[in-house]
Amino acid sequence: MNTPSLDDLIELGAVQDAQGLQGQIKVRPHSSEPVALLSSKELWLSLIPRRSAGVAASHEQASLKLYKVKQAKMHSGTVVIALDGITDRDQAEALKGARILVGRDVFPKAESDSYYWVDLIGCRAVNLQGESLGEVTDVNDNGAHGIIALGDPETKAVKQLVPFVKEAVQNVDLPNRLITLDWQVDWYSKK
Repeated sequence: MNTPSLDDLIELGAVQDAQGLQGQIKVRPHSSEPVALLSSKELWLSLIPRRSAGVAASHEQASLKLYKVKQAKMHSGTVVIALDGITDRDQAEALKGARILVGRDVFPKAESDSYYWVDLIGCRAVNLQGESLGEVTDVNDNGAHGIIALGDPETKAVKQLVPFVKEAVQNVDLPNRLITLDWQVDWYSKK
């Protein structure tokens, strides 16, 4: 199998530590509901942090290694994964810090009115009056609900933070990459 482009992979978590003596890894998921991580039959590991200074993309690309997943389960807020070819604790500990990546195409289908946050990033946001609010540059969770950051994708400057709740989000049109919000241009603007 050819190594995919880093642009085609989604980071779902990072290896936190070894788990047990049989080579399982303990993964700290980036999501509180790691459905895609738990259902993946294979995943890519990269031992190179994404934001390492001086690391060329080609070097990071070359560091990717594909593993088949034998088992994945939740355990005390982490995901414990058994990988094909990792059979003892020393091998598992050698993966500590590795980033876990999967192809977007292996995510389970989202339920109606549910969205994978990664799919929202890059969508244009407009209000009910048709005014541009910016582009979704990030999505975070504050514990009660999601929050979308709207701003300029080039500079990463955030103009507004909008709660991702039904009162504010009127429509999500993923095929057209457009989110319609009941929100005003000057509400809670970040200066």
